[in-house]
Amino acid sequence: MADTHEEKAIKATYFSIFGNMALAITKWLAGFFGNSYALIADAIESTTDIFSSLLVLLGVKYASRPADKNHPYGHGRIEPLITFLIVGFLIISATLIAYESIEKIRTPHALPKAWTLIVLGLIILWKEASYQIVIRKSRETNSSSLKADAWHHRSDAITSVAAFIGISIALLLGKGYESADDWAALFAAGFILYNCYLIVRPALGEIMDENLYDDIIDTIREKSLQIEGVIDTEKCFVRKAGMKYHVDLHIEVDADMSVRESHKVAHNLKDYLQIEMPELDQILIHVEPHEGYVGR
Repeated sequence: MADTHEEKAIKATYFSIFGNMALAITKWLAGFFGNSYALIADAIESTTDIFSSLLVLLGVKYASRPADKNHPYGHGRIEPLITFLIVGFLIISATLIAYESIEKIRTPHALPKAWTLIVLGLIILWKEASYQIVIRKSRETNSSSLKADAWHHRSDAITSVAAFIGISIALLLGKGYESADDWAALFAAGFILYNCYLIVRPALGEIMDENLYDDIIDTIREKSLQIEGVIDTEKCFVRKAGMKYHVDLHIEVDADMSVRESHKVAHNLKDYLQIEMPELDQILIHVEPHEGYVGR
């Protein structure tokens, strides 16, 4: 049996947690013994990634709870709230990295060790592969918090690229360029902050019920016309809650159709949409008379 969206998201989150734990330890050791603050900055981010991934895990599990009396639309809205918390972790880590980078730039220190480049090269490959795995799962599950977790991996890969460039410059140019490593860490902090905006923007739209799902609306309209009795569609609103979408749809039927018949058409359409588009959760269909329609 294929995994549900929730099960896929949970597995992807466990992957992130254990991967970040291993990388954080590796970066702390390599940064300390290799005399590289850019690697230590990377380690700080990976450490915060562990806690943010734990938050994602809690959020996904909570969001998968079924609707109840107090939450008739389910618990999916926890997802964007978790995303905001993750962004908070990212902002804190970026601020710490920026502060320490500036302090290091102002303080003379020894060159980083050459072997740290090998460590960074392996880290870059791993983090980019991790990003690809988790972002694919976020698309499959429609999870905003999993998408934020994926961008943790991508930002980590890019900060590692910056560290690689900084250390390479320091080693190639030698004395007087020791701070290139620290400038790379400062650049990484700025990039993390920029990514915070990219992550939080869609989550904010989800909380505000912003119209962000024109492609889903177009698909719903197209599939609705495949049901016998549906002449046209009127209003169609889609809002996201967790990994599912809620739909309000107005359809037009023959004005002379009985209440019983139009009710059956609406039910047939609802069942069809939920089969064809399993990402849809609650579907509310309102029936409108199509004036001037001549039945066949």
